[in-house]
Amino acid sequence: MADSDPGFNRSLKHLQQRSLQAVWHPCTQMKQHEQYPLVPVARGQGVWLYDTDGNRYLDAISSWWVNLFGHANPAINAAIRDQLEKIEHVMLAGFTHEPVVTLSERLKRIAPGSLGHCFYASDGASATEIALKMSFHYWLLCGKPRKNRFVSLQNDYHGETLGALSVTDVAIFKETYAPLLRPCTHVPTPDWRYAESGESACDYALRAAVALENHLAKHHDETAALILEPLVQGATGMGMYHPVYLQRAREICDRYQVHLIADEIAVGFGRTGTLFACNQAAIAPDFLCLAKGLSGGYLPLSAVMTADTVYQAFYDDSTARAFLHSHSHTGNALACRAALATLDIFEQDQVIAANQKKAAYLNTRAAALASHPKVRNFRNCGMIWAFEVDSDESDFAAKCFQAGLQQQLILRPLGNTIYFMPPYVINEAEIDHLIDGSLRVLDAI
Repeated sequence: MADSDPGFNRSLKHLQQRSLQAVWHPCTQMKQHEQYPLVPVARGQGVWLYDTDGNRYLDAISSWWVNLFGHANPAINAAIRDQLEKIEHVMLAGFTHEPVVTLSERLKRIAPGSLGHCFYASDGASATEIALKMSFHYWLLCGKPRKNRFVSLQNDYHGETLGALSVTDVAIFKETYAPLLRPCTHVPTPDWRYAESGESACDYALRAAVALENHLAKHHDETAALILEPLVQGATGMGMYHPVYLQRAREICDRYQVHLIADEIAVGFGRTGTLFACNQAAIAPDFLCLAKGLSGGYLPLSAVMTADTVYQAFYDDSTARAFLHSHSHTGNALACRAALATLDIFEQDQVIAANQKKAAYLNTRAAALASHPKVRNFRNCGMIWAFEVDSDESDFAAKCFQAGLQQQLILRPLGNTIYFMPPYVINEAEIDHLIDGSLRVLDAI
């Protein structure tokens, strides 16, 4: 599909060079782009991204897990255009506006439990920071200042600001900054890949929950909260676990008066097969962190939801008792309108039910992938798929990415783990393209 005009090719290479000279790209060793060129994206449509040379690529990772309903979605585009003619942004300290109020009311209706108060920021790491600070501050206001430590799961990822990184367990991100971080205990992950031979996912999750209880039985008086990624641990390779762990974690946290923070930044809004991952365990956290798909992947927006019990602890005549945390673009009106349009699509198009059919089709088509001799631990949770690839390549992820581009696919492996998190608008023909192309990638590496 490359355009025959040689000017396009010059434009592509020129944009690549300009980006390397001026842009410091995230999560990237920039020197590697001397060998592996950047992909200059010119436009998007549905599940496809188009580069400046006219080539198209199926966005199998939803542009870092954010895009739910396709690029250039007409409904979300229209909502943002309409909002542009009214107010693009106004500070949320001392002011308010219709989109942020309506969004908060709708999130309150659909969130698990009675999470009736929304605090907004711009990204997932900021949401983590807010939840951690809010939990600690709550206990401080309740006269329990010793409850200032946190517990997270082995292999959990919660962001890369200093507070979020403190509760993250990914060595490549964390080791360099260890002197800057607060101590955190990481209890065993319930990820079923760690189960012993013959041990079920449920039994292993229950065994991991025992380790959590043993820790909190000894340290609850100094622990503010347990933070976890419900059902799927993203950045360390899409580790998946049984919902019974969430049920037990809720019970244990209640028993020992420890907050439960559910980081649904990546797994919320239908990714795991239900609107929120916590729904599958029929539990409600004390804090729910949302981002990524909250705005359909369009604009930076995150939210922390909490219950009235927490909110009331801060409600006082004294400013010093307020939650004095702020972001300049908190509750941005454009981002809130994008989020409202996203929620409209969920309601109008019966997205969860449609996704179940698409997941079933992809699982059927992926039988050859699951049985491939190089593939281990093929797994699925809702609209997330993952598998490990047996390979001795030291730069497996980079080579897989390049091989994917040759097949019109955007794949970004996590180590030797290939995963799919496509936009929900993917159709059967595009699923066929994804599976067939991935098989060719495995054969090419």
